[in-house]
Amino acid sequence: MKEDPMTAPRPIILTCGEPAGVGPELAFKALAAGVPFVYLGDPAHLPEGTTWAAVEAPGDAVAEGVLPVLVHPFAAPAVPGQLDPANAAGVIEVIAGAVELVQSGAASAICTLPINKEALKRGAGFAFPGHTEFLAHLAGDLPVAMMLASTTVEPPCRVVPATIHVALDQVPVLLTPAVLEEAIRITDQALRRDFGIAAPRLAVAGLNPHAGENGVMGRQELEWMAPLLERLRAEGFQLSGPLPADTMFHAPARSRYDAAICAYHDQALIPIKTLDFAGGVNVTLGLPFIRTSPDHGTALDIAGKGIADPASTIAALRMAWDMVGRR
Repeated sequence: MKEDPMTAPRPIILTCGEPAGVGPELAFKALAAGVPFVYLGDPAHLPEGTTWAAVEAPGDAVAEGVLPVLVHPFAAPAVPGQLDPANAAGVIEVIAGAVELVQSGAASAICTLPINKEALKRGAGFAFPGHTEFLAHLAGDLPVAMMLASTTVEPPCRVVPATIHVALDQVPVLLTPAVLEEAIRITDQALRRDFGIAAPRLAVAGLNPHAGENGVMGRQELEWMAPLLERLRAEGFQLSGPLPADTMFHAPARSRYDAAICAYHDQALIPIKTLDFAGGVNVTLGLPFIRTSPDHGTALDIAGKGIADPASTIAALRMAWDMVGRR
């Protein structure tokens, strides 16, 4: 039975990201994902020879094997590997435009290609640490969490850093009971809604080595983390921890939980990028719309060489489409 075109989910918006990075060359390769999407950006930045067609709206049809493009002109050409501050405003406008499209119902989800925060700050005074925080602002300054989810390893590896793009010396200051509780609640809800897990099991990493080892290497685990987790368990959350982070990510450990809540960025991202660098997907939890992204950066050093691996972008598009189906 064919889907009714009037009720079928709208396509995903694939934002262009940094035009000097690998994003433009990944866009056409991402057609291999086999899910409906449209590229939002400047087609002049696509690699020479890319087969593309301009569309007026996300749902407009194009021939098979052709990249549909919602054209957003940029101020300057793109030279692979060479950041141009003149294009910073265009990158920001594309992200904002994608949010408008998904919020209006013209698109079903957003998949963002990587941005370069330095270029955006230098060229347009970008005031946000990254994509995640900017999208939260565009959605109304909602509380959000960043999840990195594997797609090619079993048991799956899903990690959520409670603090994200902050300096390491700020983590003990910014990691408060309220921040950790918010990350736990957002993750639990997202696993139910977007991943189809009816009773999520969450593992919570300690802040200190060996989870503090009963106060010998730090007292946060004893003084407030353990009491917080006990209170949330009484509400019905399935929580383990605080756990030593160095023993949480081998396969037998991962089989005991559905997602790991980590204290800081590298504690979460090093294990997943080691286990599934090519297949990892960045998901923003807590937004009123779906947003995924490949888990790598702009890769300026290989941009324009045609060797960028599309696996993570393909995985991000497929995960977004799966989430559309669940919602």
